Amino acid sequence: MASDMVNDLLLQAALILLVVFSFLFMYNVPQKYFSKLRFRNRSNLQAKRHFILGAQLLAQARSAPDRATTASLAKSAAEEADKSISLDPKDAAAHILKALALDLQGFKTSALDALDIALSPLAAKSLSGEEKGDALFKRAELRVAVSRRGRVDSAAADLVESVRLKRDNAKAFCLLGECYERMEKKDEARKAYEGALGVEPGCKVAMEALDRLGS
Repeated sequence: MASDMVNDLLLQAALILLVVFSFLFMYNVPQKYFSKLRFRNRSNLQAKRHFILGAQLLAQARSAPDRATTASLAKSAAEEADKSISLDPKDAAAHILKALALDLQGFKTSALDALDIALSPLAAKSLSGEEKGDALFKRAELRVAVSRRGRVDSAAADLVESVRLKRDNAKAFCLLGECYERMEKKDEARKAYEGALGVEPGCKVAMEALDRLGS
C-alpha cells in the first residue's frame, strides 16, 4: 500500500514536471534546475512540489498585465520558495527562485541575501558550473544595482568567475566591462566588451562601449 502510494506520487510529480516545463520554456525561469530533481523521500518530493509551483507562479508574474498582479504572484512565488527551502535548505535552486521572486517585487537587498545563501559552499554544491555562472551573474547585477558611490569591486569579482564558468553570456561580459569602466580600468573593460562581441558579434552595447573607449 505504501509502495503504491509512493509510486502514485512519483507519477503525479513527473506529470507536473512535464506540464510546468512546457509552460516555462519561453520564460526566463531556471528551468534547467528541473533536470536535477530527484525524489529520494517524501520530504524531498514535497520540497520539489513547492519549487515547481513557485517557478510557475514566477513565470505568471513576469507575464502579468499589471504591476499589482505581478507583485501578488511574485510574493506567492517567494512563499513557495520558502516552503521548499524549509524542507530542503541545501538546494540552491529554491534559494535562486526566492531571489528572482524578491527581485521582481523590488526587494533587491533581500534578493541579494537569498543569492548569497544559494552560492554558499553548502548550497552551491547542488549547482553545475554553468548554473553557478548564471547565479553569479544575477548576484553581480543586484550588487551593481544596490552599490553606493560606484563601488562595484565585488560585482566585478562575481562576473570574472561567471564568464569563466559560462562563456556564452554576452550580458555578463558587458556588465563586467561596465564595472571595469567604473573602476577606471579601461584595458580590462575593452577586453570584457570584446568578449561580449565574441559571443554576440552584433552586440550593440559592446560596440558602443568600444567606440566610447576609443577602440
